[in-house]
Amino acid sequence: MAAQQSYPSNVQLPRKLQRPQYIEVPAQNIAAVDPELSQVPVDYVRRGLKNQANQMFAGIAALQLPQSMHRSQLHHTPSLTIPIRPSGPSSSYPTHILALSKSSTSESYVTLVPTHALILASNCASLPRLPPSASSHGATASVTLPVLPLTIPAPAAFAPLHTFLYTHSAPQLLSALLPAIPGSILSTLTSPQALRGTLASGPALHTLSAHLVSSAPGMGALTNVAQNIAAVWRNAVALGIHDPELWNCLDLAWEVILGAMNIGAGAR
Repeated sequence: MAAQQSYPSNVQLPRKLQRPQYIEVPAQNIAAVDPELSQVPVDYVRRGLKNQANQMFAGIAALQLPQSMHRSQLHHTPSLTIPIRPSGPSSSYPTHILALSKSSTSESYVTLVPTHALILASNCASLPRLPPSASSHGATASVTLPVLPLTIPAPAAFAPLHTFLYTHSAPQLLSALLPAIPGSILSTLTSPQALRGTLASGPALHTLSAHLVSSAPGMGALTNVAQNIAAVWRNAVALGIHDPELWNCLDLAWEVILGAMNIGAGAR
């Protein structure tokens, strides 16, 4: 792969996305959300949650939640009562509303994201113990959920990472990180072996990079892709997410975008 100086001089990108030091998810954080899981191995909890992802997504989709809230409202909004659309009986409603913001920002609004506490507790080693949810379903079609302020490096790039914590789907995450790559190609990357094999194959990486250049022409478009991947990476580091498949996806996406930027720079 070409050297970093092939990139435009105003684009500063690391050669590798450094992985954080491994930290085990605290078992007490899971037990605080569901005491019945206090003695259950974390991997088993995650597998069970993955099998419930569709019901959880249905519960999230049922909420008629605004996308943001003025920051000044956070101090006197410990919970929100949210209207819900009719949904199937198997829907699993969220337990909390995340109010996402950057650690240092002058932005007036925070991003609101409905979530399930057990998803965060079982995947995010760097999160503190989550406060208990006093979520309740009203007699009318509404649900009341506690609001949890959370600062992360890039709230705008939280969605693909949040979705991955539910599905653990490599093709779905890669389609968000590399939106111009054909789904027919990404759908083959369903196993850790396939991800690692692609990462180790120069020709395969070049093919993916060439697809990206042809589908997202222009250095500006490629730079936007790179910045989004880096933003997802920063969020994963901050939250302490150590899922091997997540990191294989980030490594693969990073190699592909760097290769695409080298191809694009060489074609100018």
